[in-house]
Amino acid sequence: MSIPGRPPRPKRPQHVMEVIRTERIGPSLVRVWIGGGGFATFAPNAFTDAYVKLSFAKPELGLEPPYDLAALRESLAPEDLPVTRTYTVRAVADDALAIDVVVHGDAGIAGPWAARAQPGERVVLSGPGGAYAPDPTADWHLLAGDESALPAIASALEALPADARGIAILEARDASEEIPLRHPAGVEVRWLHRGEPSIATTRLLADAVAALALPEGRVHAFVHGERESMKAMRDELLGRRGLPRDHVSLSGYWALGRTEDRFQAEKREPIGEILPREA
Repeated sequence: MSIPGRPPRPKRPQHVMEVIRTERIGPSLVRVWIGGGGFATFAPNAFTDAYVKLSFAKPELGLEPPYDLAALRESLAPEDLPVTRTYTVRAVADDALAIDVVVHGDAGIAGPWAARAQPGERVVLSGPGGAYAPDPTADWHLLAGDESALPAIASALEALPADARGIAILEARDASEEIPLRHPAGVEVRWLHRGEPSIATTRLLADAVAALALPEGRVHAFVHGERESMKAMRDELLGRRGLPRDHVSLSGYWALGRTEDRFQAEKREPIGEILPREA
């Protein structure tokens, strides 16, 4: 969808790589390392929320990457087109990048793929994108999110200067989902145990932040996760707390009860709007 008066976004090149290895780093979290010869076309950026879009095509169609989606739309039924899933780049090392994928049995597309991925499997992705990195001149930092934001928050914690101050609030199903995080001594890390996500748990993060006595000085905040949870965080941080909008990186990464494709489509609808669109 294009917006009148704005130039179309440039297409990100597709990179054709392969699975190098996988690691189970939590009961529901699999880290997939992706590299190979195709990594040579990938240019990492400096954002701690850097992300890539993985393309998944039906194996039985025998499509060869990179995928020309415009051409494929002319020849394939909508349900046969490659689908994309967005993941944060957790790390880049040794000519490979890592993504952390939440796995819920056979639910979804990326989760089952990550659980079964084997070295040598081909992976098609585009990117990286991104928009946030911790401001080293901020007086303190607030990082908050659920499992979907954990890779970006972990990367941000590692990028903070050694004398940084702040708090990270992380929402997970239970204590078994907590993973070790490297962070400056002046940054407190708190875990919230939610159980299974539901409408009743969408205020968990906002209520935890509402109970905080915020430090003095200029904050730089990164707050991402489930859409309704982020609306509650918007009301808390930008509304009740009155933080300047440009001091807060806030968006929804997923929506309760929605497929990824429906969630992406709803970003263009009133239900999907978290922050007013800028002219």
